[in-house]
Amino acid sequence: MKKMILPTALLMLFSAGVASAQALLPDAINTAPIAPTSLAPKTGASDQPDPAIVRLQVLLDRAGASPGVIDGFDGENVLKAIAAFEAMQGLPADGKLDPDVIRRLTDEALVVQPYLVSEADTKGLVATIPEDYSEQAKMDQLGFTSVAEKLAERFHMDIDLLKALNAASTFSVGDTVSVVIPGAPRKGTVKRIEAHRRSGQLMAFASDGNLIAAYPATIGSRETPSPSGTHKVKGVAHMPPYVYNPKINFRQGDNRKILTLPGGPNNPVGSVWIDLSKPTYGIHGTPEPSMIDKSGSHGCVRLTNWDAEELAGMVKPGVIVKFVD
Repeated sequence: MKKMILPTALLMLFSAGVASAQALLPDAINTAPIAPTSLAPKTGASDQPDPAIVRLQVLLDRAGASPGVIDGFDGENVLKAIAAFEAMQGLPADGKLDPDVIRRLTDEALVVQPYLVSEADTKGLVATIPEDYSEQAKMDQLGFTSVAEKLAERFHMDIDLLKALNAASTFSVGDTVSVVIPGAPRKGTVKRIEAHRRSGQLMAFASDGNLIAAYPATIGSRETPSPSGTHKVKGVAHMPPYVYNPKINFRQGDNRKILTLPGGPNNPVGSVWIDLSKPTYGIHGTPEPSMIDKSGSHGCVRLTNWDAEELAGMVKPGVIVKFVD
């Protein structure tokens, strides 16, 4: 996890003796004006989430153009999501945040809303996830390690953003915390998938050729590239175990034996596996959503868990998956 850095305004509130920043940041995000200048180059690097970018990311997520993890920072995943939204709207897909795009994106629902932490949110947690696969293989499940991590995943958020929104919370049962409200899972039937290696994006199309959904993706790496050509979906497995075979896959640490790692959201392939007709390859989730399209995969197509789960709900065996340069 990255070190949490609180926005300057929050630090000022704490120095003034204010216990919670919930009265500040939710309103700042909910009322943040999105304008063409929202993605303009900033003077100097910022390590603080931008309320306007948080709001933009949530609206894109709601529209089916996934920005990946919602963290309040602009970048390639945001630009790709804007271009995908434009394609869905029949606009030139140039990735520019112009007034027409903003008008079509905007809705009336609040971006940040309160959430009451319940007893159910504490279930299924594990103390820690060891890095070594041989230690992971001894566990019953590779679950979330905290309520905060569980909620961040549920609401498509970077955990640092969740904690910045709730700096005074311990995420205990009975706490009311602020979370962003992303889109409900997309519905429809996907007939064709395109995995665009160069841009790092997965596109899902209906039978009429319309774009249903788009996701930022990590598609292979230089050392272990993704397959070429056209393949098909064979099936879907939820919370799958992960079979590590160093002779087929890659070498992890000093592990030289075949290991079976239990299922869970922190499994190496995340919470869902969409099996492809190319042996050992699939479309799957990840335990590190913030790293999507920022670090290489071992040849497969890696999405955030929530994006992989959404896609899994729209595909059936036989769906075409084409890898595009």
